[in-house]
Amino acid sequence: MSETVFTKVDYDLGGLVKFIALGEIGLPDFQRPFVWKNAKVRDLFDSMYKGYPVGYLLFWQNGLADDRTIGTDQKQKPPRLVIVDGQQRMTSLYAVIKGVNVVRENYDNEKICIAFNPLEERFEVADAAIRRDKAYIPDISILWSGDIKITKVIREHIANLKTSREISEDHESVIEDSILKLQSLLTFPFIALELASNISEEDVSDMFVRINSKGAPLNQADFILTLMSVFWDEGRSQLEHFCRLAKKSAKGTASPFNYFIEPSPDQLLRGIRDGIRDVHK
Repeated sequence: MSETVFTKVDYDLGGLVKFIALGEIGLPDFQRPFVWKNAKVRDLFDSMYKGYPVGYLLFWQNGLADDRTIGTDQKQKPPRLVIVDGQQRMTSLYAVIKGVNVVRENYDNEKICIAFNPLEERFEVADAAIRRDKAYIPDISILWSGDIKITKVIREHIANLKTSREISEDHESVIEDSILKLQSLLTFPFIALELASNISEEDVSDMFVRINSKGAPLNQADFILTLMSVFWDEGRSQLEHFCRLAKKSAKGTASPFNYFIEPSPDQLLRGIRDGIRDVHK
């Protein structure tokens, strides 16, 4: 039997969120474009609530950037692990649980608001109609906020719902159980495969492009940008800042904006790669 280059490690969601917040798991900062649709984030929470598996995570033990943090916000610790596969899932979960904004592909800031109907145990993307529907908690981020007790959330939701319909004791019991069940997703188990720190960047990149996520090939540019976050964060920031400016008109000032081309980091990375190849020919 051949020797594996990874170790299986068990986590729960709460532990992953904590390690990301501390900086031990290097999730690139939320100034990078987030490509998942909100409906996909909703489905992720629905799957976890139902106890379905949601895939493994692939980490790389970071033995090269001992004193560097990932992201613009200051973390308490340098990254011990770099996310190779699972970045969109962890961004989704972290953004909702912590209630922080993400940046969309057009570089607009957005808060992902997932609503939950405790009586029907149904998740929806919060829109104007859902926010008006008293059957829903319009933003489940409140369940993990340290500023409010879960018992208060339950009481207020039941009281609010009673203003629009009759609620029996059995209904109240279902609502309470559903909200507590949702909050307990912090104990949801995840399996992570951690690649050894002595594996080369080339081998990690090779593994990355071989992995498929739900049948779709992963975007190699995402992986390269993640590595840049660890080893050359200034360069990564400048690259994405240029792409951000290229998408927004800035009248009266010099900028890379034009009406014909809106370059993405992927396109610029390909240009850099081709330029390096030309130099070495």
